[in-house]
Amino acid sequence: MQTAAASHAARSRPHLVLVEDGCVRVGPIAALPQVLREFAVDPAEVAAEIGIDVGLFDDPDNTIPFAVLGRLLQECVARSGCPHFGLLVGKRSAASSLGLVSRLIQHSPVVGTALRNLVLYLQLQDRGAVPTLVVEDELVLLGYTVYQKGVVAADQIYDAAIAIGCNILRTLCGPGFQLSEVLLRRAKPVDREPYRRFFGAPVHFDADQSALAFPAAWLDHPVSGADARVYQALQAEAAEAVNRLGVDFVARVRRLLHGLVITGGTTVEQAAFLLNMHRRTLNRRLAAEGTSFKALLGEVRFEIAQQLLRDTQIPILDIAAALGYTAAAAFTRAFKAWSGHSPTGWRRRASKAEPSRPGGAPNAADFISGDVNSPD
Repeated sequence: MQTAAASHAARSRPHLVLVEDGCVRVGPIAALPQVLREFAVDPAEVAAEIGIDVGLFDDPDNTIPFAVLGRLLQECVARSGCPHFGLLVGKRSAASSLGLVSRLIQHSPVVGTALRNLVLYLQLQDRGAVPTLVVEDELVLLGYTVYQKGVVAADQIYDAAIAIGCNILRTLCGPGFQLSEVLLRRAKPVDREPYRRFFGAPVHFDADQSALAFPAAWLDHPVSGADARVYQALQAEAAEAVNRLGVDFVARVRRLLHGLVITGGTTVEQAAFLLNMHRRTLNRRLAAEGTSFKALLGEVRFEIAQQLLRDTQIPILDIAAALGYTAAAAFTRAFKAWSGHSPTGWRRRASKAEPSRPGGAPNAADFISGDVNSPD
């Protein structure tokens, strides 16, 4: 007789679709066509304008490139006239919308374990962003950072992702759960009421990261309905799926750095620890791929700097601090070496038109001033 765990594994494994780099499953945003209809906008027309078929959203396991998703959300905002369109899509997402990852976290023993599994395995659903989990002073920050290059409408993606994360937390923690605050890496909208109503907590715009803050005591809260045997089977399935992804090593390090930079950890030792290897091994493997930790860190800092300059009104001094620079002048020199423009000038140009990717730029390591462990 089959156990519940064996029965589950037999049912789910054949249907697992591996997501390609730079893409995301449509399951969490499957409500997008319906939200458009509620604004009397034909989703088929909007999809056709972007060059996709609206039928893509019929199967939650279908995937969409991040760059295409950004253009789609940008068009949805324009057609609907709703500046918080991404929030409306994200708030419709069920906690089960992440497929295998949802099943794994819903059978995790406690909330803390569930969130660590979310951070570890979201790459099975989302290969254009990285989740982060940080505990500081009895407060937890569950964050989400887009690392895919050239994505427009990142503010809409952040709105949707943080709303999805909120729904997941509410499901895991139960009716007594309350957020402490919400951080959004996007400009402050004219109408902030939709955000306040949905999150039920203070919402801070123009933040250096997008994250949900809540009391750390919730991490020990048991997950209702969790089954230990099913959990073990799902863990094995998820681990096998990650191995099947065959993620390029440089891509793994870049993805990791996007989370580390935002959470204040930019040393090679920290990266090596999270990759479960010695720093010399990390440096040797990167050298074999024709790059270095310093160069990758410079690229990631530059990408995050562009997002903060383009999508928020955060002062230059605060952006420098968020990226690990102790002086705004060092950040300005590094940014100008990479882009050919000062941060203020680049922001001004970006506000007038979507900037193209810089060509003929110097080595990415120029975006790091001085030693990699002391970027000042």
